[in-house]
Amino acid sequence: MTDAPLPYLIRGSGPGLLLAHGAGGGAAANWTPVLDGLAEHFTVVAPDYPGSGDNPRATEPLQLDQLADDLVATAVAAGLDEFAIAGYSLGTAVATTAAVRHPGRVRKLALIAGLTHADPWLRQAIRTWQALFDGDPVPLGHFSVLMAAGADALAEGVSDELAATVGASLAPGVPEQFDLVSRVDIRPLLPRVAVPTLVLATGQDNLTAPHFSRALADSIPDAKLVELPAGHNVFIEAGPALLAALLEFLPTR
Repeated sequence: MTDAPLPYLIRGSGPGLLLAHGAGGGAAANWTPVLDGLAEHFTVVAPDYPGSGDNPRATEPLQLDQLADDLVATAVAAGLDEFAIAGYSLGTAVATTAAVRHPGRVRKLALIAGLTHADPWLRQAIRTWQALFDGDPVPLGHFSVLMAAGADALAEGVSDELAATVGASLAPGVPEQFDLVSRVDIRPLLPRVAVPTLVLATGQDNLTAPHFSRALADSIPDAKLVELPAGHNVFIEAGPALLAALLEFLPTR
């Protein structure tokens, strides 16, 4: 682990599976609901970006190409020669970039609640998060839940106590990671993806709306599109369905 560019979790045995988390989350924070299920079939390597987990915040703006290269180098340092990549939210852009830049390493691609670029809605959401980040965790948490939860999950409302917990749980690297999201545009890369790809849309997503996933599936050659009945917080709202879709698609030998 000392030679890896990023700190990481490693679980299980079997074919390699590299996980790319979302902005404001982390390897454990995002992937824990499905991690054990994946580790029953794969050697799972889940790195933390700068500012997540035990990784210190970046001192310079994050760059997508560098983060993708670091993700792949971390998997190699962990002992994986080739692997599938599953990416979530910002991680879909990281995973797609890694697949294009390292075609000899990446076997399959699964893109969960993804995005193609930062449209005006997404940039406004990011500006709001950044404005709230250093203040009271209650409004920060309420806004985070509003963006992350699907309509079904919001049906009973959100208490201030839960909002405070959510606000306090965001990764310290939110400013740098969300700044990277605001600059993402992987549309030129999509026709160059040369591996089997599963796009998992989150049908109730208020942040990376389903139209992004449709655009990913339309632009990546032969990509398969599946919609899950969840908001952006798909790991909590539809974890079993997400795990089943990943296990059906990813190589298990």
